[in-house]
Amino acid sequence: MPAHSLGYLFMIDYTSLPTAGLLRRLGALVYDALLVMAISMAWGGLTVYLRYGLLGEQLAEGEKAQSSPLEFFGLVIVITLFFSFFWRRAGQTLGMRAWRLRLQQANGQTPNWRQCLLRSAIAPLSLLCAGLGYFWILVDANGDSAHDRLGKLKVVVLPKGKD
Repeated sequence: MPAHSLGYLFMIDYTSLPTAGLLRRLGALVYDALLVMAISMAWGGLTVYLRYGLLGEQLAEGEKAQSSPLEFFGLVIVITLFFSFFWRRAGQTLGMRAWRLRLQQANGQTPNWRQCLLRSAIAPLSLLCAGLGYFWILVDANGDSAHDRLGKLKVVVLPKGKD
């Protein structure tokens, strides 16, 4: 049965899956970073079009378009919703899916909206602090990152699908 089949998903005991290691998580993070770059470019294109195309703002000769704090805040919201939607829906972003990772609660259910939003706020801080929140995986008894612990979540490795 193919791995993408819904029947296959219901046969997995999500509570007994192994915790994902650091390298696998970083691999998924690289994939997701590429998606975030694409989302950021699309957001930038949309805001430039809205400001200078529809609203008719003018730039002085030689002046470059600048993002306003409101546009930056909008980008943060769009990226947060991107991750939260996919985590809430299936426990996986596209990068996590490629590396067979799943974000879940201890009982195997996908995270709730509060957990998704909390993780979206904490995970970037874990990365900005020289990656210490991620490197916590190496010393944590359960192999959880700092933001896994704070959000009461777990990243597990899914089994390979049957061909």
